[in-house]
Amino acid sequence: MKRVGGLLGLASLLALWWLLADLEVAGGTVPSPWRVLHTMYTDGWSLYGPNFRITAYGALQGFAAGNALAIALAILVMLVPPIESLVTQLAILSYCTPLLALGPIILVVFGGRTPTVFLAAMYCFFTTMVGTVSGLRSADRTSLDLVRAYGGGRWQRLWRVQLIAALPNTLAALKIAAPSAVLGAIIGEYLGGVDSGIGVALTAAQTSYNVPRTWGMALAAAALAGLGYAVVAVLARALAPWTAREARS
Repeated sequence: MKRVGGLLGLASLLALWWLLADLEVAGGTVPSPWRVLHTMYTDGWSLYGPNFRITAYGALQGFAAGNALAIALAILVMLVPPIESLVTQLAILSYCTPLLALGPIILVVFGGRTPTVFLAAMYCFFTTMVGTVSGLRSADRTSLDLVRAYGGGRWQRLWRVQLIAALPNTLAALKIAAPSAVLGAIIGEYLGGVDSGIGVALTAAQTSYNVPRTWGMALAAAALAGLGYAVVAVLARALAPWTAREARS
């Protein structure tokens, strides 16, 4: 039923898109799906391939760095509870700070693709940290008491109970973090300092008023975000198959 609903939703979206294009909404700046696909085919892999690959690599770097830091801090909070307030404040600060204001500073100080990786990491840090902390705290109290009764300390309780209990929440957070990392990487490319990537190609298409190519690049960005989500979802199913069974039930 979910797949049927998804297909119906996609078909409805395409129908609405085609209708808006036929009605020439917004002065004809909404090209038809066929025109966009034809432009993408004409531009070919020589345009989309390198830009897609570079943005994906930047997003992957940010995804790895941001989530590694988030999970490490979440584990540290469980091992050293007094630092929870400080870590939580840092996480909230990272979430509330306008990252577009930090991007230019990072660009000036470090240059190159650092803003791309930095923004990709920051866009997924808060979600993963909150999800991991929540998962670690969801551990079964009886199991924790059992480990404690056998002389296990905080590290033993973490390793034998809490990390396993945190897997569903952490993996769910990582699914959300994957598209967020793509968004951060593209915004980082918007800031300049680089000469390739989906964000750069999108800016160039907008500047030249190439509307179909602009839409094509937007579709490429959406496809990359969807690919990131799908890859993490497959890994989540492989690492924690019981979560998929619970979701179906």
